Amino acid sequence: MTAPARSGSLDLGYGSKLSGDAVFSRVTWVFALVVIVGLGAMAFEMAGASAPTLSVFGVEFVLGRVWDPLHRVFGALPFIYGTLVSSLLALVIAVPISFGVAIYLSELAASWQRDVLGFLVELLAAVPSVVYGLWGVFALAPWLRTSVEPALAKSLGFLPLFQGPIQGFGMLAGGVVLSIMILPTISSVSREVLRSVPSSLREGALALGATRSEMVRLAVLPYARSGLMGAVLLGLGRALGETMAITMVIGNRPEISASLFAPSYTMASVIANEFTEATGELHLAALAEIGLLLFVLTIALNVVARLLVGRVGRVAVRGRL
Repeated sequence: MTAPARSGSLDLGYGSKLSGDAVFSRVTWVFALVVIVGLGAMAFEMAGASAPTLSVFGVEFVLGRVWDPLHRVFGALPFIYGTLVSSLLALVIAVPISFGVAIYLSELAASWQRDVLGFLVELLAAVPSVVYGLWGVFALAPWLRTSVEPALAKSLGFLPLFQGPIQGFGMLAGGVVLSIMILPTISSVSREVLRSVPSSLREGALALGATRSEMVRLAVLPYARSGLMGAVLLGLGRALGETMAITMVIGNRPEISASLFAPSYTMASVIANEFTEATGELHLAALAEIGLLLFVLTIALNVVARLLVGRVGRVAVRGRL
């Protein structure tokens, strides 16, 4: 007489049985594998689609500065430059504001202010990117053209960053729009990181005679350093992949210029603008290779972010020990 199966086990036939934990482990392993396979399939398809430009241009595609579909000459360097510079400019603008918002909401604001202001900041992330783009076209670009850029050219015109024709649309407008879009991401994550700091650190710093600002600077921020770094890198990843909003304000000209007033182009923008109109095989392959470069850049950024956050976290732990 066969003994009944034990509770919490699954009879798969042929005398094999799996416990509930084993089944759960295998099912979740399959889910994780689906993500890895999906990423690999995306990379494989983009590599296959970009094979013509890989064979014709090779490394020159990445280093080339000319993008001329009419004469079948393709170089991706202006798009790489525009993507990186606009994203870094967005970080320069957004990071101080985001950290200030996070510190105020987690350390200084009253309870009702935390709820109201925190909700309003997070609401920025719910606004569609095309709305930011329309605001940039009708409000930001004219304001930059009539007020900000002339003032920057007058006071800092000796620097290459603030030279050239004043148009409103360009790298500066793209960086400002991106900074507004990544601000809720960085500030929300930073706020949660700061709230996770043990209260004993705050109380100990205050008991030793530190002011509120000294408590934040000497006790809270060093403890949360790795998490804050992760928040910044999450914002950078968001900026790298943005398409519609920056497409509408950056000028969309494949040139490399040191001036923030000059128009530029990003990798995501050129794909969105030209993919539906690309008819030649080489043109389609060039756009696919730009997508592959953006994919590789994003993966590399996430790998570096994980390594950097882990290293900063280990240094912080050793410092506390």
